Amino acid sequence: MLDCLAVCAGGALGSLARYLISLAPFKSVGDAGFPLATLLTNIVGAFVIGLIVAAVAAGHELDSRLVLFLKVGVCGGFTTFSTFALESVGLVQRGEPLVAVVYVMLSAGLGMGAVVLAQQVAA
Repeated sequence: MLDCLAVCAGGALGSLARYLISLAPFKSVGDAGFPLATLLTNIVGAFVIGLIVAAVAAGHELDSRLVLFLKVGVCGGFTTFSTFALESVGLVQRGEPLVAVVYVMLSAGLGMGAVVLAQQVAA
């Protein structure tokens, strides 16, 4: 039960942070409406989850509930695959397929790069 509370508390914080970022004036940029806020949110989330996993793998003593709070709760609530998918489809539907492809490639590439960088930083 305490594990569930840790995830819920982290999820509330992550979701609130995500919502506040969605209010930012830089949410999207350019004529095509490139979804910058979602891209940056997911990259930051990937970096943070990479740090957490690397710290645990390196043998750092982190309480299991803290890991659940941060990894599943905060990062899970903060990052957003569903918004990424919706925005990608929206770009295509608005006649911006090239922008959509760039967005998808940047999201995947920079997200994975953020995890690798975090693992190197934490090592």
